[in-house]
Parts: sequence; C-alpha cells; structure tokens
Amino acid sequence: MNSDREKDIINKVLKGDPDPFGVLVREHQRAIYSLMLRYTGNADEASDLAQEAFIKAYGKLESFDKSKRFFPWLYTLALNIARDWIRKRGREQKVIVPESMDINYHPDDSTSQSQTDKQLDGAKAFDTIMGLGHKYREALILRFKYGFSFKEVASTLEISLSGAKMRVRRGLDMVKDSLMEDNDEQ
Repeated sequence: MNSDREKDIINKVLKGDPDPFGVLVREHQRAIYSLMLRYTGNADEASDLAQEAFIKAYGKLESFDKSKRFFPWLYTLALNIARDWIRKRGREQKVIVPESMDINYHPDDSTSQSQTDKQLDGAKAFDTIMGLGHKYREALILRFKYGFSFKEVASTLEISLSGAKMRVRRGLDMVKDSLMEDNDEQ
C-alpha cells in the first residue's frame, strides 16, 4: 500500500470513521504477527500481542507523524510490546520460523541445478538470520525484508543511525561467516 493511501485512511479514522483502520490491519497483520511469533515462539501469544499492537496503534494514531511512513511507526509500537513481553518473562524466547517467512525447498525436474543451489543457499542464509540474536535479526529483517531505510531501522530499534548501520553490517558478517563455515565443512 502506498503512503498516500495510508495517510488518507488515517485521516478518515482521525475524523471519526474507525472502519478504514481495518484496511491497515489487513495490510500489516502478517508482518506484525510474524514479529510477535519470532519473539514469543507461541502462536496464541503472538496473536494476542499482535492484536494488542493494533489496538495501541489505533489509540495512538493522533501521535502519528504523517510526514513519515506508517509501517515503521506501527512496527516500532509492536516491537516495544514484544520487548515488554520478553522483559516480563525475564528470558530470551526460542526463535521459530513463521509460515509467512518460511523458505521452502521443493525441487522438481524443471528446476536447474543453479536454481536449486540458490534456493538452498537462501534457505541456509534465512536459517542463519533466524539464529542470530534479536538485535541483529531484527535489523536485518527490517532492512532487507521490509525495505526500511537505515534511518527507519534506527528509529524503530531506538538506536543511532550509525548503530543501525553497524547492526546490519555485523549481522551480515555473521551470516557470511556462518555460511563460509558451512561451505568449509562440506
């Protein structure tokens, strides 16, 4: 959804019509649910936390800066809810791969060897990313899955711009090193 469409929806909601907010929920629910699932490792908890994120976003919609994109703002709210959930439990949760982000490998006869190799490499890289700590994993997902600018990554993760660049760079280095180790072992 483009930014102008989102701003139009937000204006309608702020003028008293709550129905258009459902469009924003449908547009972003998979990403927010996936975030919560990565943090909780539990589908029911993830669903509850995703719903909490949208309720909070609706309640704070007046504070949204319309000169920015909506999704990074929503993701920041959701990420803070996930962090609070972790703090309340006092432990790091096991990472699971949400269906919406799973990389499936289904070779068939029409798949060339180079395509198969690329699929396998992509799956290995994805598994490696999902195995990183939260701070590196979220930086890479924001940057490469959702296309956030470094400035948006920094704002969402509540770190400096240079910190965002560093987390992405270090995360990529960790993925590269892990993949190189895997190749050396073969």
